[in-house]
Amino acid sequence: MKRLNIKKYLLTFFILIFLMPSALTAQDFGITLNINAGYGNPGTDESKFDFSAALWPRLSGLIGNNSDYILTAGLTLGADDNFYIVPEIMHTELTLRFGSSGLRIGRFNYSDPLVLIANGLFDGFQFFHNSHAGIIRIGAWYTGFLYKNNANIAMTEDDVINSGGTLDYNDFLNTYFAPSRAFASIEWEHLSLGEIMQMRVSLIGQFDLTAAESKYNNQYVVLKAGLPINNFLIELGGSLELSQTIADETQFNLSLAGELGLSILFPSELNSRISFKGIIAGGHIDDTISAFVPISTIYYGYIFKQKMAGLSVISFNYSARLHQTLGLSVNALYFVRNDLGTMQGYPAAEESGGYFLGQEFAINLVWSPFSDLQLNVRGGIFIPALGDAGPDENLSWRFDLTAVFALY
Repeated sequence: MKRLNIKKYLLTFFILIFLMPSALTAQDFGITLNINAGYGNPGTDESKFDFSAALWPRLSGLIGNNSDYILTAGLTLGADDNFYIVPEIMHTELTLRFGSSGLRIGRFNYSDPLVLIANGLFDGFQFFHNSHAGIIRIGAWYTGFLYKNNANIAMTEDDVINSGGTLDYNDFLNTYFAPSRAFASIEWEHLSLGEIMQMRVSLIGQFDLTAAESKYNNQYVVLKAGLPINNFLIELGGSLELSQTIADETQFNLSLAGELGLSILFPSELNSRISFKGIIAGGHIDDTISAFVPISTIYYGYIFKQKMAGLSVISFNYSARLHQTLGLSVNALYFVRNDLGTMQGYPAAEESGGYFLGQEFAINLVWSPFSDLQLNVRGGIFIPALGDAGPDENLSWRFDLTAVFALY
């Protein structure tokens, strides 16, 4: 009961935040409407249609000369097997600046250097300081007040079970919120170290606050470097994870992840760009080396959506501005599992001994004839037959049409 009362207090706190702007000046109000219709087949014998419409009112303004706030709410209506209505508090942040330093408080975006461990909106605070030696950031966040289906916190099997299902308004507090986990980070970033490279280093610690009997805590050391050479950008990054599974006894494990990328920018009227990237989220090897476990479930595929744990992906991307109002992006990704136990489900059959999952192709067209209107057409296909884990499985495909209207 105590945990549920805390959530009630937080909701009351955010309501009070939304009432505060009446006492502030220099307010700016805007509304965004996002409408999405999709049709596809997830690899089964039946295709299905889904629809959603999200309304995001936003209020922002200045506090004094250097500080500002933004308040954003969200209401999503949709149909995907069942009809649903989901309210959310979106980007809601107070930023206080003191010269070259500042403090962010509220619900705002955070991502680790690799965008592999944590990415999205989280509740917390972050102190930052800018100097010639780089940018220092120190912050802490909590996941248990987020809407579970958007937060995608699934570090353990208990998290997956608790995150499943739909929102039940008759049991709102037990069916709305994401698993309770807290994490903190200390980061250093330099955009031009020695006037040669970009560098970002982060130490992240995650703490299990769920009600599960078995706790999963872990820490990450993350490093990413970028080396721009004329129109080329070479990126190299890696992470070492130390985890503790605490039950009757405490089990310690190590995990590894890394990425290597190359981007080429073609300075022309098309402003086109080609990118190659390889990402490895290490798999289980023995009692000491286990599968890499991120905090957020981050999907790298448009069609193939699996948590990057015990998986590798090789990707190619081509993007270009075909016209002042029209953009194009083409993606090709190949997925490989690093062990036979971590990643389960489509397209790998339970008895499969194959490691190669298959190839995904996707294309995205964005048309923005006006600053307050954007139309997005996206389609893709995943082909298990191009791998050996489930070569006889059905194709998975999908098409999306999204319209975004913004009024400021």
